[in-house]
Amino acid sequence: MFKVFITDKLSDKGVAVFKAEPDFQADVYPTPTPEDLKKLIVGYDALVIRSATTVTADFLEAAKDLKVVGRAGVGLDNVDIPAATRRGVIVMNTPDGNTISAAEHTVALILAMARNIPQAMASLKEKKWERNKFTGIEIYGKTLGVIGLGRIGFEVAKRLRAFNMRILAFDPFCTPERARSIDAELTTVEAILKEADIITVHVPKTKETANMIAAAQIKTCKKGVRFVNVARGGIINEADLAQAIRDGHVAGAAIDVFTEEPPTGNPLLEGDKVVLTPHLGASTEEAQVNVADVVARQIVDALRGRTIANAVNIPSISAEQWKEIQPFYQLAGRLGAFAAQYAGTGLKSVEIHYRGAVARQKPQALTPVLLKELLAKHFPESVNLVNAPVLAKERGIAIKEVMSAEGTFSTSIAVKIETAQGELNVEAALAGDEPRIVGIDGFRVDIRTSGTLLLFFNKDVPGIVGKVGTVLGDAGVNIGSLTIGRGEKGKEALSVFSLDGGVDEPTLKKLEAIPGLRGVRVVDLG
Repeated sequence: MFKVFITDKLSDKGVAVFKAEPDFQADVYPTPTPEDLKKLIVGYDALVIRSATTVTADFLEAAKDLKVVGRAGVGLDNVDIPAATRRGVIVMNTPDGNTISAAEHTVALILAMARNIPQAMASLKEKKWERNKFTGIEIYGKTLGVIGLGRIGFEVAKRLRAFNMRILAFDPFCTPERARSIDAELTTVEAILKEADIITVHVPKTKETANMIAAAQIKTCKKGVRFVNVARGGIINEADLAQAIRDGHVAGAAIDVFTEEPPTGNPLLEGDKVVLTPHLGASTEEAQVNVADVVARQIVDALRGRTIANAVNIPSISAEQWKEIQPFYQLAGRLGAFAAQYAGTGLKSVEIHYRGAVARQKPQALTPVLLKELLAKHFPESVNLVNAPVLAKERGIAIKEVMSAEGTFSTSIAVKIETAQGELNVEAALAGDEPRIVGIDGFRVDIRTSGTLLLFFNKDVPGIVGKVGTVLGDAGVNIGSLTIGRGEKGKEALSVFSLDGGVDEPTLKKLEAIPGLRGVRVVDLG
């Protein structure tokens, strides 16, 4: 039974998704206090939130059973993502669910700001007729600066291009082809500040973007510039913007989000050149239904071990990608489990080579799978797909990924592991859909990744394998199969026995004492 805890106000459609699952229990607590939330969350697998609930490190400490936090919306500044990642909790949002609502709200604010619509309405409701006071501007032919040409910024630019605005855009991840599709010119933030008549921001709030537009940047703008923020409060410094409006350098602003919400005492609340709305960017009936439905389905898939979509602390996999990459999941996991026991303790670095078809898929999603199995036996903490890379980094284990379009096999994954004892190399490939170990420290082998395996290096001379068989026979251990990897005749070989049972410590000691053997290891893959 999966238990889901829902806070804030979530559309009934989202709750219905959970209730339609026979082994899901969804409980709605619209407005729990932080202390109540810490007490109530125990035993729940997933938490669904909007903007009113804050997920802190202290809360995550109490939520010992939590596996997923799903935000029915885009912004995640109310979630301590590093703390969630450290505890192995997937954090996901719904970036597409409110794209159109936020874009339309941005356009509405720009038009309202340009024509002084809210101020004129307020005056008229006071039974005044002040037509000359509220003369506005046309946006036709003006220059729009879009900082952040992602989902929402792109839709804003596309709509305002229809007003015959010139579009300048900054986005380090946007391709020139995508920008050209809506006649946008990619440029720098500095160029936008100097040339744009209206500037709208559509970036997440991070350490880099907080206060990215403040007094120094505003001074570089042309007189009469207007600013819009439907992204996150604090990207534009509110005090500096208010001062620039009072000074007459900025002609107006349209703001939907604030550093503190509600914005009590905010300087932008004063004056009549600012259009303000109470964080309504995603507040449409359609958007609320969309984000609730999407986040619920994402959580169901994640808890069932299927696709992980729109996660911010683990590589996401779409349903289409999942079908293509699923065989490689087992390959990466089996390789990690084998390498963990083969390498032993004292990990220093792990270099992962993706070769052939797997390198052309989404291999960054496979690295956590491999690391989870590789690290599981070496850490006192619970290791999962989310926190495996973090735990490795905290322990100083360097992780490197290498992509190769070609390889000996059509698809394979290899690891080069540095330990306190030296370097080890293991490669695995798919035989149909079955993962096989195909290379160990330079020797070609073909080993199943299940059951109990006995591995050792030995002199390639008669009698060695027979002595090993005798020791195993005396211990009552049956041999299922034998694989030998040979190099030059008479030199060193790698022998791998598939056993029907385990090897106890006394038997292992006897095997290690056989002359000509080195590196004796038992690998139990279940």
